[in-house]
Amino acid sequence: MPRKRSRNPIGFTPWPVTFFVVAILAALYSSLVSYHNIIPSPPLSSAPLSGINLTEAWHDLQFLTNGYHPYNSRRNDVVRDWLLRRIEQILKRNGALKPASATARDLPAEIFNDIESNLAFSSSDSALSVAFTGTNIIVYIRGSDDEAGRAWEQARTSDEYPKGGVLVNAHFDSVPSGFGATDDGVGVISVLQLISYFTVPENQPKRGIVALLNNGEEDYLNGAYAFSQHPLSKFPHTFLNLEGAGAGGRAVLFRSTDTEVTRYYKKAPRPFGTVSSSDGFKAGLVRSQTDYVVFNGLLGMRGLDVAFMEPRSRYHTREDSTRYTSKGSLWHMLSAAIATVEGLASDTSGKFDGEPLEEGMVPAGKGSDSVWFDIYGRSFAVFELHSFFAVSVTLLVVTPFILIALTALLSHFDKWYPFTLNKSIPEADDSIPIDGLRAFFRTPIVSAISTAALVGLSFLLTKINPYIIYSSEYSVWAMFLSAWFVVYWFLMRGADAMRPSALHRFYTLMWMYIGNWLLLVGVTVMENNLKMSGGYFVIIYFASVFVALLISYLELFALPRKTSYAELIAGIDAAEASSVRATTGESEPGENHDHDDDATERTSLLRDDRATGFSSGYGTRRRRSTGLDEIEPEVFRALPRPYRKEQAWSGKLPSWTWLLQFLILGPMPIILVGQLALFTTSALYQTPADGSPVLNIYIFITLLTVLLLAPATPFIHRISFPLPTLVLLIFGGTLIYNLLAFPFSDSSRLKLYFLQSVDLDSGINSVSLTGLDPYVRTVANGIPSAFGKHISCDEGVDYTARKGLTKCSWPGLPPNVLEHSKIPPVQNYSSWLTYTATREANTTTAHFRIEGRNTRACRLLFDTPIESFHVAGYTVDPRFPAVGEKGCKSIRLWTREWGGAWDVDVTWKAGVKGRNSTGLDGKVVCLWSDANEPSTIPAYHEVLRFMPRWSVATKLSDGLVEGVKVFKI
Repeated sequence: MPRKRSRNPIGFTPWPVTFFVVAILAALYSSLVSYHNIIPSPPLSSAPLSGINLTEAWHDLQFLTNGYHPYNSRRNDVVRDWLLRRIEQILKRNGALKPASATARDLPAEIFNDIESNLAFSSSDSALSVAFTGTNIIVYIRGSDDEAGRAWEQARTSDEYPKGGVLVNAHFDSVPSGFGATDDGVGVISVLQLISYFTVPENQPKRGIVALLNNGEEDYLNGAYAFSQHPLSKFPHTFLNLEGAGAGGRAVLFRSTDTEVTRYYKKAPRPFGTVSSSDGFKAGLVRSQTDYVVFNGLLGMRGLDVAFMEPRSRYHTREDSTRYTSKGSLWHMLSAAIATVEGLASDTSGKFDGEPLEEGMVPAGKGSDSVWFDIYGRSFAVFELHSFFAVSVTLLVVTPFILIALTALLSHFDKWYPFTLNKSIPEADDSIPIDGLRAFFRTPIVSAISTAALVGLSFLLTKINPYIIYSSEYSVWAMFLSAWFVVYWFLMRGADAMRPSALHRFYTLMWMYIGNWLLLVGVTVMENNLKMSGGYFVIIYFASVFVALLISYLELFALPRKTSYAELIAGIDAAEASSVRATTGESEPGENHDHDDDATERTSLLRDDRATGFSSGYGTRRRRSTGLDEIEPEVFRALPRPYRKEQAWSGKLPSWTWLLQFLILGPMPIILVGQLALFTTSALYQTPADGSPVLNIYIFITLLTVLLLAPATPFIHRISFPLPTLVLLIFGGTLIYNLLAFPFSDSSRLKLYFLQSVDLDSGINSVSLTGLDPYVRTVANGIPSAFGKHISCDEGVDYTARKGLTKCSWPGLPPNVLEHSKIPPVQNYSSWLTYTATREANTTTAHFRIEGRNTRACRLLFDTPIESFHVAGYTVDPRFPAVGEKGCKSIRLWTREWGGAWDVDVTWKAGVKGRNSTGLDGKVVCLWSDANEPSTIPAYHEVLRFMPRWSVATKLSDGLVEGVKVFKI
């Protein structure tokens, strides 16, 4: 009797499986990509809230970014003066400069033009020290619950901890090579709008707000360090830092100090972020830093870091402009800032007022470690880490016991078919094969082969076209996803065709459970020991796999008892044997046979096949797996027909539960892993230009590819061949493209690092570009001033060169950095920097007097570390030692005055092996960073003009031009 085609629209058959798997995966993947790339639209009204004006904000951003404005530029002063005027205009418009009472010190808002704070400091893990004079702008907005007057200036006893306010910070300096639209123009404009919002009478906060526009973040977070010296730095207990590490898109919650402050970000209209980014900072994977580390790690505040993160190819370049950002990006950061600051400023519970963690820190107390992530930018989940740890431990301990208990229960009811090879019948001489172990080893073997294929693909890309990810990240993802799918499907479909098994889903889910259990162990250890919570998705992934496996366990209860099945098969064998003997005259069992009879059309399909050596039976090693046609109706009803050639006992397994399993396995794990994959790809795919290893990125994509496709693996063998054929074509097309296409484009330009160095004594002038080889050589050879000259390309030969990059240098166009200078620059190099260095006789102490013309930044570099130094007029704060644990090899000198001078006293240790026992050698360097006029640094503008469209220049060091003189004392 021919087998009827299943008409169940959700049955576990090829076409339903293909339709639902493809539809659900396509919907999930496309929605994730769409969500990640589409910036939420700003409100239609330019004034969506009282005190907020988006049109005004956009015009302010355009003015702010109308030129380079690093700290060491004249335009920086223009921007600063403009900001002071804009703040005063906003406060006057809102009536916030009028006294709220007879006491002038109770003004609704007060502006602090800080041109007094200065500090000499060092990072404890660096041999670099900084002496900086600040020019920050600070606005205090009084809260309705604030103490009268300037409470932060009042003396406090050691056990008296006053209520604190909220700090919101952005830096208004840019890098010398970028206009700073998102780094940090949008942040600055958001702060201006926050000042406007909270000084409208109906929006007055309960806790006071400190709006800080700091100057000097781009160079060692100098502005935030300078703020630590202002009396108002003692007032805020919580903070929101607004930053930019990309050049557009959406503003992401980079990191947070604790659960309590993170819950206020949850109120943002379109929250975006994952705690995995915070773990990246903890693990040192992110090399750059923001003012967050000063406010939290050094001052003890509790708060959040919100920043733009992509595209990184425009970060710190002239493409970081309003042309490449949007009002949508502005509104995304601003709306999140309003919700977060309003929530923090409205909290009067006292949870942000407590004992300081260390002496000198603000009394903000300590919060709980947190886990947080967004879901499609619509909702935001926030949990305490210890709660997730408890859930992790519970899942690790409880789920195995549940599975063991179900195994025991199934065994008790004689329905434990997995791992069962045969079933013996007491009255029979032979055992009935169950074939319950079939397909057990397929999943780990096929998964290992498929994953190994992706690892090989990673090495192939790294060898042939390593940087294609820089401009074609989605093509790379499509190639990896399609490759793993095709290899896995081909191997699994082939194995299923040769030896079909009804337990394929069960065993695949079991292996997934084991793998995720081990992964969860690692995540739990990280949660407990390292306080890293980026593995939150593993907990949900594991729970989904467990529930799906639980359904497969419950399915086994629908099967007949193994004993009943064995007796049924044995009965069929006996009846068939008797019928055959009666018809053909076959001898009784045990009689000798000289030969086996040939099969006839009347021979049952359940006959002994030892003669042919073929065995694919449902229930025995001796019988074919089809052949129930001649069984009497009552037996047929007791043993429903299985799917194709799967084991005969599997006919009673439910055919619809697979869809329930896929709905449990698919959506939530894929959403969480997909968002993490897209987020991390955005953070990493253009970092090779910084010298980061590209192979690590491809290996990371490999691991996430497995996690993204694993939910489909229990069902993949039932997918019809047209889909894999289409996927194979996608793989072939993307493979060819990824191996042959040029890796950079107009929209994803390769960043090359510019620096011009001038020996002020000899007049030797060297222009350099540092970047990926061989592309940096190509760009250098195309610069007109390099034509016909020797271009020297070496890897890592300069102290400013980045690891893994190549530096190409050549004699370039001479700079003319002195303001209104009419003297040809070649003739007056030496006058750009003057210094004196005197050493007291028979001592290891020296005094330097350094003056740089038309600059606010110079350096002292030492061949070997010094022990201590002092810069006249600069504060030393015991919270921030001037010399770190590694000593000091570089003192970065900054002043708010143009053409200022520094008096520096240094002390070093005598008798160090490998150098002068009493002397000190090194360099004096001054920097020039103002490239707004092409005639000032013509070599930089020449590079910008003549470099290919697929490349862009950025700064390599603090300045674009370095003037150097050598000293020996």
